[in-house]
Amino acid sequence: MTFDYILKKYRNKRIGFIGVGVSNTPIIKLFSEKGIEVTVRDQKEIEKNLHDELSSLGIKIITGDNYLTGINEDYLFLSPAIKFTAELQEAKKNGVVLTGELPEFFSLCPCKTICITGSDGKTTTTTLIAKILEAEGKKVHLGGNIGKNLFMELPNISPDDFVVAEVSSFQLMKLQFSPDVAVVTNVSPNHLDWHSDMEEYIGAKKRIFKNQKSNGVLVLNYDNETTREFSKEAKSRTLFFSRTNKKADYFYDGRFIYKREEKYLDCNDMLLPGLHNRENLMAAIAATEMYAAPASADVVVKNFRGVEHRCEFVRELGGVRYYNSTIDSSPTRTKAAIESFSQPLVVIAGGYDKNIPVEILGDVFKKHVHTAILMGHTANKLEKMLTDCAYAGTVIKVSDMGSAVKAAHDAAKAGDCVILSPAAASFDLFKNFAERGNIYKDAVNALRR
Repeated sequence: MTFDYILKKYRNKRIGFIGVGVSNTPIIKLFSEKGIEVTVRDQKEIEKNLHDELSSLGIKIITGDNYLTGINEDYLFLSPAIKFTAELQEAKKNGVVLTGELPEFFSLCPCKTICITGSDGKTTTTTLIAKILEAEGKKVHLGGNIGKNLFMELPNISPDDFVVAEVSSFQLMKLQFSPDVAVVTNVSPNHLDWHSDMEEYIGAKKRIFKNQKSNGVLVLNYDNETTREFSKEAKSRTLFFSRTNKKADYFYDGRFIYKREEKYLDCNDMLLPGLHNRENLMAAIAATEMYAAPASADVVVKNFRGVEHRCEFVRELGGVRYYNSTIDSSPTRTKAAIESFSQPLVVIAGGYDKNIPVEILGDVFKKHVHTAILMGHTANKLEKMLTDCAYAGTVIKVSDMGSAVKAAHDAAKAGDCVILSPAAASFDLFKNFAERGNIYKDAVNALRR
C-alpha cells in the first residue's frame, strides 16, 4: 500500500488540521508535499521554526482565539485532546468530516488490531502485548498514545502483521472503529477536567468494544466493578482476568497465573514490581492467547524491565534508590505505584489538577510514606487530604522539581526509596509527563553524596 493509494480519497479536497501536535504534524507535511490543499488551525501560537517550515510549504495557518472561524474544509483532522466545540458541531452539520490520525488509520489498516484502554496500566499492558507477540515472531506496529504515528506507518504494514495501539478516552470519543481484540484494564475517575462528567468518561471507554463483531475478543478486569459490567453490553467473546475470582479466565494467586483454573505461568521471576503489573500481564496474555504460546509470555516475564517513566529505576545513591514514575497522572496509579514497594518511601507528588478526588491516597501514604514532598497546582489539595486523614509523616511543599529532589535527598535514609509519582497531570509546570520525568532524572543524576 503506497501513500499515493492511501491519499486517493483526499485528492481535490480541502484538508484542515486542528492542533499542531505529534499526531498531526507529520500528516500535515505529507499532505502538503503530495500537493493536497492544507489549512492548519491552532488556538496557541505555533513554535517559530515549525511555523516557518509549514509556511514555506504554502500551508495556510490560522491561530488565536478565532482559530475555528470560517471553517470550509472537507475534512478536519482533530488532535486527540480537541473537544467537539459548538463550532465543530456546526461544521459537522454542514458536511465537514471530523476525523483524526487513528480514525483514518483504522479505516485503511490491513491487519489484525489489538487496542488497549483504561484509567491505569494502559502503557505497560500495551507494551507487554507487543513484546509477547514479538517473542512469538510476529511483526508488530506499536502506536496510538505510544510508539509510532500509525497513519504514517501504513505503507509498511502487511496483512500478516499486528497493530497494537494504546487508545485514550480523548481518542475513543472520535472513533467509530472497534478492534479485533479490545482490552480495558480498569476504569476509575480520570480526565474529569476534559470530560463533562464520569458518565461521559465511562461512555468513551465503552466505545473500544461497541462496534466489535461476535468473532471479536474483549478482555476485562473482573475485579473492577465498572469494567465487569461492560461484559453485559459486549457482542464479542469476553475474557476476564482477576486476583479475586479463581474461576476467571485468568487468575493470579500471588505467584502463578492460572488459565481457566490450570497453572499457566510462574511470575516468580517477573522483573516488574507490584501486583498491578501482574494484572497488566494477565490482560496481555488474555489479549494474545490466540496468537502466542506460553513460552513467549515467559520470555517477556523474565526479560522485560518496564516502560520508561513507569516505576523506572534511575540510580542508587547512599543506599537510597530513586525511581521515576511520572506517568502516574491519577491517584489510583500513584496508589498502585506506592504499593509496589516494601521499603520506606519518600514520595514527590502534585501537578495539574484534573478535578479527581485524592482521598484514596490517605491510607497508602500513612502506611508506606514517611515524607511527602508536594508541588504544583494540587499541592494544597494533597496537603489538606493528608491533614484530614491524620497523616503523621513529614509534609514539605516546594515550587519546582530541583527543590523537590533536593528535599527528597535530604529526607531519605539508607534503605529508603524515593519515587516521583505525581497523582496528577504535568501541564501546570511542564510540557508533558515525559519532560517532567526527564527533569526529575536529570536532577537525581546530578545529586552528590
